[in-house]
Amino acid sequence: MPTSARRIVTILTVALAGCGLAGCGTINEKIAAGVSDAIPAAVGGLPADAPPRPGTAKYDEYMRERERKRLLPASERGEEAKPAPATQGAAR
Repeated sequence: MPTSARRIVTILTVALAGCGLAGCGTINEKIAAGVSDAIPAAVGGLPADAPPRPGTAKYDEYMRERERKRLLPASERGEEAKPAPATQGAAR
């Protein structure tokens, strides 16, 4: 068996064995959090401009910066904060 296939079988065995010992819910939650970060955006993963996950230091910094920008007057926010103009066809 090639090394990569052996590694996959080992991981699956540990994951399935853990279901009987501690409950599948906690294991699946931990696996999903780690695996979802590794999926490239081209195949459905998180885009590059997605905000950081809650509970991390980067998330706290992101929320502080977001609140700071929210409190700025609209004239000082810049182009990225302006809403897109509505089209006339969408209102009908």
